[in-house]
Amino acid sequence: MVEIFKTNVRRKADTNYIITFLKSLFPDYKVNFDLEDCDKILRVEADKIDCINIIESLNYMGFLCFEFE
Repeated sequence: MVEIFKTNVRRKADTNYIITFLKSLFPDYKVNFDLEDCDKILRVEADKIDCINIIESLNYMGFLCFEFE
């Protein structure tokens, strides 16, 4: 399963921090960013994905995060 999220993350340093944090919560997730995309895409791949927890985690860190529909 793959979930795509729109974010407002702009800096590579922030992506490294977010990926490390999400991997600590969800070690089985494959997580990456595409900052070249206008929507600053966060892509998460796993068997089962907790979208709400991902969104809330990024919001807690001060970033906007929305699930693509």
